[in-house]
Amino acid sequence: MTRQRSTQTMKPATAAKKLGVHLDATPAEFRSGVVSRDELDALQADPPEWLRELRRDGPHPRQVVADRLGVSISGLARAEITEPLTTAQIAALKEEQPEWLRRERTTRAEAQREEARLRAARSETRRDGPVRR
Repeated sequence: MTRQRSTQTMKPATAAKKLGVHLDATPAEFRSGVVSRDELDALQADPPEWLRELRRDGPHPRQVVADRLGVSISGLARAEITEPLTTAQIAALKEEQPEWLRRERTTRAEAQREEARLRAARSETRRDGPVRR
């Protein structure tokens, strides 16, 4: 006797996060109900017009805004940017280059350099094996 596999489903908020879009900007039929893994895969493989438009123009969720600005989500919070931003708003911020944006980009770059240094050090330790005394 073979068991029938149950269909994996997720809440619309989870699906929106995986698609990189702001949930409140999605169509009502997407927000109501659940999204199956197959439906999510289909949306990723062949996005409908509403999804292409949201990805292109926004409003974008915090993670997308942070990535496009080159800062961390914490950096957005420190700058008191809590609302989703559109692509045009992100472009305006990049053009304007406010002090907080320059500072947060520098902070993120330093953090990434430190992470790379630590990763290299751990890799070196693994390659050489444990230190024997």
